[in-house]
Parts: sequence; C-alpha cells; structure tokens
Amino acid sequence: MKVAVIGTGYVGLVVGACLAETGNDVICADVDEKKIEGLKHNQIPIYERGLEPLVKSNQAEGRLTFTTDVGQAVEASDVVFVAVGTPPDEDGSADLQHVLEVARTIGDHMNKPKVVITKSTVPVGTADKVREAIAARTSEEFHVCSNPEFLKEGAAVGDFMKPDRVIIGVDSGQAIQILRELYAPFVRTGNPIMFMDIPSAELTKYAANAMLATRISFMNQIAELCEEVGADVTLVRKGIGSDARIGPAFLFPGPGYGGSCFPKDVRALISTADQCGVLLDVLKAVEAANARQKQKLGEKVVGALDGTAEGKAVAVWGLAFKAGTDDMRESPAIDLIETLLGGGARVRVHDPQALGTAQVLFGDRIEYATHMYDALDGADALVIVTEWLEFRNPNFERIRQCLRQPIVVDGRNLYDPERMRAMGFKYLSIGRKEV
Repeated sequence: MKVAVIGTGYVGLVVGACLAETGNDVICADVDEKKIEGLKHNQIPIYERGLEPLVKSNQAEGRLTFTTDVGQAVEASDVVFVAVGTPPDEDGSADLQHVLEVARTIGDHMNKPKVVITKSTVPVGTADKVREAIAARTSEEFHVCSNPEFLKEGAAVGDFMKPDRVIIGVDSGQAIQILRELYAPFVRTGNPIMFMDIPSAELTKYAANAMLATRISFMNQIAELCEEVGADVTLVRKGIGSDARIGPAFLFPGPGYGGSCFPKDVRALISTADQCGVLLDVLKAVEAANARQKQKLGEKVVGALDGTAEGKAVAVWGLAFKAGTDDMRESPAIDLIETLLGGGARVRVHDPQALGTAQVLFGDRIEYATHMYDALDGADALVIVTEWLEFRNPNFERIRQCLRQPIVVDGRNLYDPERMRAMGFKYLSIGRKEV
C-alpha cells in the first residue's frame, strides 16, 4: 500500500518505519529541512530503542523515503497519516493549527480518492474540522478516520508492531476495509482492531492517558500518607495491586509524571470538558497533585542537607522523564534542578541519553557528566530521578567513596532501605521510612 506520513516527530517516524517494515511504500514528509536531510542519512532525531535499524534497513530497501514536499507525498499515496504536533494553548486546549494546515495541503493535492487518518492526539470534533478543511479545496472522494496512537516512549516500536489493541474511528465501510488490510500484519496473534465512531475514538486516547495519570497521582498521594503514618508504600502497592479489579500497573510512586502525553492530554481533556460544561473535578485534582509531587523531591533533598542547599554540590542521576528515551518534556528533573539552583546548589547531572537535551535547557547553569560515577565526585548528595537499568544495581561502595556525605535521595524507590542502612547511607525514598 502507498502511504504518506505527514510529520516526522516521535509518532510519525515510528509509524512510518513500522509500516515500511511490513512491506508498504512509505513517504515521510516534514517541513523541517534539517531534520529531513538528517533522516535521509539515517540520523535519527530522537532516541527510541529499535527505531534506527528500521529506518536504515527500510531506506536501503527503498520502502521508506523522506521529503520536505508534503504535497508530493500526498499525491503519491492512497493513505495519508497526519502526525504533526498539537501543543497546548494557554488554556490547556490542543492547538490544531498544524493539523488543519496539513488538511488544507491534502485538499490542494487530492488527485485521487484517499483515506486520511488523524494520528495526532486531537480533541473530539477534530476529524470534522479536518474533513471540512479538505472538502473546501477538492471535489475528489476521501474518507477521514481517527486512529489514536498508544505508543509508550522507550517501547514505541514494540507497541506498534505488537499492539494490545488498535483503535480506529471510521464513518465508511470502504475505510474499514483499507485499514483492516493495513493493520492486519500487526494483529495476527488475535489482539483486536476496534472500529468505532470517530468521536469515541478521539476521546478514547485522552481517557486512557487520563486514567493512567490518575493512577500515578493517586499512588503518589498514598505514598505521602505512608510517610506520615509509618507505612511502607511498596507493601501497600503490592496489596492493592493483587486485586484483579485494580492490577499492578502504574502503581509505582515517584517524582510525578511528565513527558509529551500525560500532562498535555490531561489538560486538553479538562479543557474539552470545560467547553462542554462538564466538571472533571477528578482530573483537576490529578493535575494539582502532580504539580505538588514534582516539588517534593527537591524538598526532600534540601531537608536531607540540613535545610539548605546553599553552597552544596548535588549529583543527579536521570534527566529524561522516563527510562528508554531522551525526552525531557515536563520531566520532574527540571523542577528538581531549578529548586536546587534556586537554593544556591551546584548541580552535576548524568543521563544515558538526555545530556544533549539538558544542555539545550540549562546551558552552563549545571555541569554534565558522561559517566554516572563522574557525577558523584565531591557531591553532598545523590538524587535519582529516572529509573534507568544501570542505576538499579550500582557499586554502592564506590558511591560512598565519591560522595562527600553518604546521602541518597531515591525518587524511584530502586533500593532496599535496610540494605542502604547497613551500608551507612542516609537514604530517603518515596512513601517509605527514612533511614
């Protein structure tokens, strides 16, 4: 099948590479000339495990190409995915200007019947706006569908190749037939393609992310209560997670959720509800709880340093909002570092993938360590923000030797408190007793 993917960000690039891997002829188009030129030379602008080999192999086989000519990509394709950004407006609603600009371009280059699929995360009613924008510029037959993505950063290729479900909002039988054929290679093990009306598909994406964000914030607040009453959040998590009605996923306390999806999508869903006169009190509380949680890690560090960060050196392990990515959008590490710098601390950081991203954000305000232990030399405390695998079982003796004070503040509960006590560390974590 001939496919165009408009937008080569995190979603578009994964979609394009994975569809090419299953034999489709895919053109990925973007107006960013520098990005497209890099992609033509297999320079991947994001870190996502497994993505680079797919781009390289499918370019070599001629199934995947890149262009800045969006119109040409549309004309050459039967199926067009719209995967451009939908950043939040000041009121939290999704900004659709890029989506609608692409829709107008599609209309201008509609040289034969096509299926147009909104892959970007968009609010209910966007497909109607896309349809109107295209129809105003063409008399050709076309179908607009909603196909929200459920890709976890750090595992996006696996999520696309082996999805637990595919959600598609459609309004025509012809579109169902085409998309069933396109997605058939990815659901051979029986996981469902769920066809539904377009508004339901558009809302499903926001509802899913809002539910996951709610679980995270709920568990973070339970962790705070655990600290006050002397309970252990790890045991509480296991206790409630064993209930089949609840399950264990997304019950790990931490420094707050971040990234490109949860914060933006929670705000957008609240905005949509406000416009409809529906009061989503639960999600407003979730958003407020997450904002408070992002401040708590910095407060723990300052408390561990006898109430002041002035003149202290602090090492930070982990900058990305989660392991497996270089994405620092709304990462808790940003709030932590700003708190420490505001308190007069000197901050030295390490992350396996996100150092380049951090340099863009912080410049020379902080120091950067290529190796994890280099960040520790002479530091008064170590703070763990991201749960990278290499942080899970480090050389604790080396950590003690490098630190000026044996203080570890663990935002991911990676270590056993009693083990840390036995090794002589002052150890603070989330929802567990300080040792």
